[in-house]
Amino acid sequence: MESSEKKLNQIMDKENIASETEELKNSEEGQQETNSTKEDQKDTTEVEKLSAEVQELKDKYLRLYSEFENFRRRTAKEKLDLIKTASEEMMSAIIPVVDDFERAFKANETEEDASKVREGNQLVFNKFQKVLESKGLKPMEGLIGEPFDAETQEAITQIPAPNEEMKGKVIDVVEKGYTLGEKVVRYAKVVIGA
Repeated sequence: MESSEKKLNQIMDKENIASETEELKNSEEGQQETNSTKEDQKDTTEVEKLSAEVQELKDKYLRLYSEFENFRRRTAKEKLDLIKTASEEMMSAIIPVVDDFERAFKANETEEDASKVREGNQLVFNKFQKVLESKGLKPMEGLIGEPFDAETQEAITQIPAPNEEMKGKVIDVVEKGYTLGEKVVRYAKVVIGA
């Protein structure tokens, strides 16, 4: 009997070992599943964070893009408005001169003294020149006797120079040239010596 008891004990030991082994396997699998679940949860939270970050960046991009579009439209509109009203200041300055011309014409109808008419016209002309100069328009002066400059002058004809020194230089100014700041608005039309 003892041998049967031994056999029974051995069988029971084998079963216990098998069940313990199975329990160990199950507990290891459970830990692996737990670890796997934790890793899956980490991956899920990381994906969610990245997704939220991508969404935030898209939102920022769209806001920046629309802000730029609004800026572009606004500056285009301001530019058009500026072009439309750019001459407004100049026109406001010229209107008083036009009024003076009208008064001068009216006075000329009844005035018989030519010197007074000429003097009145000269006053209006001087006022007009001052308005233009105040806006930056300046006539080119002192051109006669100077070398021809294609940057600011336009030669309309050449005539024989009265002496050797005047060859290639301005002999006469047919039409004054004007500059607005540093920019040439109208080239001076000149006669040069050949």
